[in-house]
Amino acid sequence: MRRISPTAFRIARRGTSREINRQIALNLVRSRQPISRADLARLMGIRRGAISRLIEDLIRTKQIFEGQHFEAQKGENNKRGRKPRHLFIETRRHCAIAVDISAARTLMQVVDPIGEPLLGIEELPARPRPEGLVRELARSIRRILAAHPEVGHCLGVGVTVAGLVDPERGRLLYAPTLDWRNVDLREPLEEAIKLPVVLQNDVKACVLAQVWAARGHAPVDGPVAFVNVSDGVGVGMAIDGQLLRGAHNSAGEFGHIALSMDGPICACGRKGCWEAYASVRATIARYLGRDLSWPGSAKPSKTTVASIIACAHRGEARAIETLHETAYYLGRGLAMVVKAIEPRRMYVSGDITEAWDLVLPSVHRAMREQALIPELADYEIIPVPLGENPRLRGAAALVTSPAFAAPVVA
Repeated sequence: MRRISPTAFRIARRGTSREINRQIALNLVRSRQPISRADLARLMGIRRGAISRLIEDLIRTKQIFEGQHFEAQKGENNKRGRKPRHLFIETRRHCAIAVDISAARTLMQVVDPIGEPLLGIEELPARPRPEGLVRELARSIRRILAAHPEVGHCLGVGVTVAGLVDPERGRLLYAPTLDWRNVDLREPLEEAIKLPVVLQNDVKACVLAQVWAARGHAPVDGPVAFVNVSDGVGVGMAIDGQLLRGAHNSAGEFGHIALSMDGPICACGRKGCWEAYASVRATIARYLGRDLSWPGSAKPSKTTVASIIACAHRGEARAIETLHETAYYLGRGLAMVVKAIEPRRMYVSGDITEAWDLVLPSVHRAMREQALIPELADYEIIPVPLGENPRLRGAAALVTSPAFAAPVVA
């Protein structure tokens, strides 16, 4: 049950029930399109007349549209009466731009209002200073929108970055792998492109994208966690579809919880953090026989996790041992997440998922060692391949998902 706040509340009014039903209809169209009015009425358990009023509201506000007539499926008795029409989310007149900033590069993509790509991914080189990156981003966004008027009006830009973020003020408070502190990213970008900008931590955006996925795994109630293993290790969490942010948007910094007080130095300056053992740079340093401590572990190298995985698949013992060791530390950290929120579903993304069949036994071994009871050890973990671009999908969800959110009452 949820306590009603005596200070922050919204009372129900005469139109509240209709507002809620309209959002339910909108989300059912989003998840099941194409769908007829009759099917929508059956799913919602309401009369055809009531569903028609909701649909007309959504068409008038340009949130959905009715497509062409479709032929009845073979064997379906549809000879009499008017043939039903499909309902679709209106994606033909609007777009959003997703931006993901990391230490290695910045990626950008134009998507439609449900987060599906409209154009290919563009890559911008890493910039040592945020001011230069903002200028380059603004130039690229203006250029893309001018060159592709067919994508329609841009609703806004979602920006994700690995680090502590204040989304209300649009500031990046601290990004260890970028070595940026207290940077205003939103205001100068909004000023340059004259569009709204939403800034959020990358893994918080990733879990938001999974919660709002129109396709793929069915949504679940309760806690959900998303773990991203890249330059660092981050965890995003949601409970009943709502981001778990904490008092200052810093909840979920499991990557900077120490697995050992005497471990390697992390990019944050402390010893033994989870990401100092399980990140991409830790895996590469481990394979090359380097010290895992920052900044030595971040020295440029032609070796990548992908090349280590390729060597492992060819049977190279050193590569296999390296991946198993990284996977073991990954499992140690995942056990912390399970103890903290016991998610009903846990997603993992990053280069290591390309060798998931090889490393999963080591992940589970570490989780079994850390489990309080055996039943919590055999945990389903869903890998999210890099090809799905989860961070870009998360950036897109920052702009596109609010239109589908449930009304806040009480």
